Amino acid sequence: MDQPGPTEWQSRSGPEVGVGPWVDERGTSPPADPRYDPELLADGDTRNVVDAYRYWTRDAIVADIDSRRHPFHVAIENFAHDANIGTVVRTANAFAAAAVHIVGKRRWNRRGAMVTDRYQHLMHHDSVADLIGWARAEGLAVVAVDNTPGSRRLETAELPRDCVLLFGQEGPGVSEDAHNHADLTVSIAQFGSTRSINAGVAAGIAMHAWVRQHADLGTAW
Repeated sequence: MDQPGPTEWQSRSGPEVGVGPWVDERGTSPPADPRYDPELLADGDTRNVVDAYRYWTRDAIVADIDSRRHPFHVAIENFAHDANIGTVVRTANAFAAAAVHIVGKRRWNRRGAMVTDRYQHLMHHDSVADLIGWARAEGLAVVAVDNTPGSRRLETAELPRDCVLLFGQEGPGVSEDAHNHADLTVSIAQFGSTRSINAGVAAGIAMHAWVRQHADLGTAW
């Protein structure tokens, strides 16, 4: 990014979360760059964003992430109002996923997303068949993540670069329809007594596996 680093000019004496109004000890005016929000410069920025995005408008942040998003998508089945979707969205934002796809019920509890849904592209599909059809049209492989017989170890599997990582609901896991249409099913190695890992946690593990295999770590914060 070509703007000055926030620590060169921002005040650290503002609220405990975020930063206060823009202050420059050199007495110069606030930056005129259109990426900056005049209200945030005047009042402070308490949003949950990295320092490089302090005082930026929401549209400017989304545009910058769009310029370097990864070519993997995340989908989660939501036929019974899964409470993990917010966590999945928040993690997908952290890893700059292309989009998060909600399959089934359109409504979901956004509290767990911690407002990151404002910066993450979201799509809805009424059914697994709709998601699969969309993925095929986009040339994306569908990778189901579930600890079912016949699945490959995520730890040793080669994930497709252009793909949809598909997760089931907490409890039942990936639906039979999704399993039948997936190009690959992977499972996360477990060593304890529980039958399954929380869906939100599993999504984070799988996304990070993709990052380890395909991401350019030089672009990370």
